[in-house]
Amino acid sequence: MKKIILNNFGSEKEMKIVEEEQQKPIDNQVLIKHMAIGVNFIDIYQRTGLYPLNLPSSLGLEASGVVEEVGDKVEEFKKGDRVCYCNGPLGAYATHNIVPENLLLHLPDEIEFETVASSLLKGLTAYFLMHDIYEVGKNDTIIFHAAAGGVGSIASGWAKSLGATVIGTVGSNEKINYAKSSGCDHVINISKDSFKDAALKITDNEGVSVVYDSIGKDTLIDSMDSLRKRGLLVSFGNASGVPDPINILDLMKKGSLFITRPTLFDYVKTREQLINASEKYFDVLKSGHIKIDVQQKFTLEEVGKAHAAMSNRKTVGTTVLVP
Repeated sequence: MKKIILNNFGSEKEMKIVEEEQQKPIDNQVLIKHMAIGVNFIDIYQRTGLYPLNLPSSLGLEASGVVEEVGDKVEEFKKGDRVCYCNGPLGAYATHNIVPENLLLHLPDEIEFETVASSLLKGLTAYFLMHDIYEVGKNDTIIFHAAAGGVGSIASGWAKSLGATVIGTVGSNEKINYAKSSGCDHVINISKDSFKDAALKITDNEGVSVVYDSIGKDTLIDSMDSLRKRGLLVSFGNASGVPDPINILDLMKKGSLFITRPTLFDYVKTREQLINASEKYFDVLKSGHIKIDVQQKFTLEEVGKAHAAMSNRKTVGTTVLVP
């Protein structure tokens, strides 16, 4: 098997491809031959050391493929099954991976390997953001930052299907039409215009119900100022850097605001939660309300290029590695 190893935190060059003998699954483990591998910002945070790992370490949390072998205690899966996973263990950046049965999901025949590998983590993220943290509905106007990106393009279409008015932000004019096609009612190029001013104008100065902010440092304060009284700020990423500390009294001064910094893995801790969230995502995917657009494909050896493209916000839609 071939896999990517990280020996030191740092740039894309720190990721090295190695070849080693494939281990056998035991007990409740399942050996998967990967057909496609997802690339996510959490991988970049881990590579740089923002989210520290014990080094040397494998990388990658998300992939799809076919079961090659199972341990003697596995009950739900058999050789030849189409499967996918998105919450570890680390090691998805590889031709094969051994995954515990409780983290593995059956992949419906209607969904392609690249579609799910490039979107499962993002789709489950969109689910918990709009259902578990805040129940988005027809009376809501929301802001979703990076609306042309992986999570943003999924969440925009999903929120629209729930009846919400969706204000999306993008970083360039080239991404405006893409965000609109994904489900945004309004799209703001934040490199040129103020999304806060636009949001207040759209809502007649009331502000939006919730802001989903994956950009971080560059947008967090204006995100707070875009909210209605008792609105919710969901900070779930740091694409522009970790935000500066917030004075808790500002939450009162700006309208008795709520703020959370969640991670998906606290919302799919049990197998029941994982299955529920994934089935909801598979259903909305099969319904056509969300269309996954795999815009970027890289080989395993080109993983550095994939990370660079995402870090520099040069991607739209979703990205996969093809082993």
